[in-house]
Amino acid sequence: MKTSKTRNENVRRELLTSAADLHVREAGEGEAPGRTISGYAILFNTPSEPIWDDEDGEAREVISPEAVTRELLDSSDIKMTMFHDRQLILARSNKGSGTLSYEIDDKGVKFEFEAPNTADGDKAIELVRRGDLAGCSFMFSTYYWEPGFVERSTEVRDGKSYTTYTVRQITGIYDFTLAADPAYPATSVEAREFVEAAKADGKPEDPEVDRRKINEQVREMRRAANIKIFV
Repeated sequence: MKTSKTRNENVRRELLTSAADLHVREAGEGEAPGRTISGYAILFNTPSEPIWDDEDGEAREVISPEAVTRELLDSSDIKMTMFHDRQLILARSNKGSGTLSYEIDDKGVKFEFEAPNTADGDKAIELVRRGDLAGCSFMFSTYYWEPGFVERSTEVRDGKSYTTYTVRQITGIYDFTLAADPAYPATSVEAREFVEAAKADGKPEDPEVDRRKINEQVREMRRAANIKIFV
């Protein structure tokens, strides 16, 4: 039986941004070809690609600067991946140490890593240089329906509602990803369930409504039991 999202559930999300300064550092004269890839995995105060967009409404997410701290990053195990495939690991920072480095500035969270000397590393360098990798994303978790963690605001324009979810507290960060297309992976079951819950504001079904349904079913059963069958 399908259940609604509850307000105290720690929801894991993936948010994608544009290709903010994603590039390969060029080598200097006489140096070997550059293999350092850098960019922004998290952009502050910047609307995401739509969570959903239909005739009734549109919703986007915004990451507030206070949602990401150095302490949070340094306590996380962050994998740098490609194409949202956790098997394609390009770098990693485990509890603040490893081959993936990052820093927080006014714009967001900037990352940098040396691409490994592997087929995946070579592919990442070539696709970033060509501009084929068009975005970055990160996976995070938060208590999505707790107002202290995520604020929701909605305005209606021309009969269509526009909703913004402002994330103010993040409970965990799990990966940064080089993405080919900055759009939500809405084909996954988890993404579809999240969108359905978000559209409903994540509220569990009204227990009074469930009780009325049950009572109506009981009455129907009693009526059916009292009908005499003539052969």
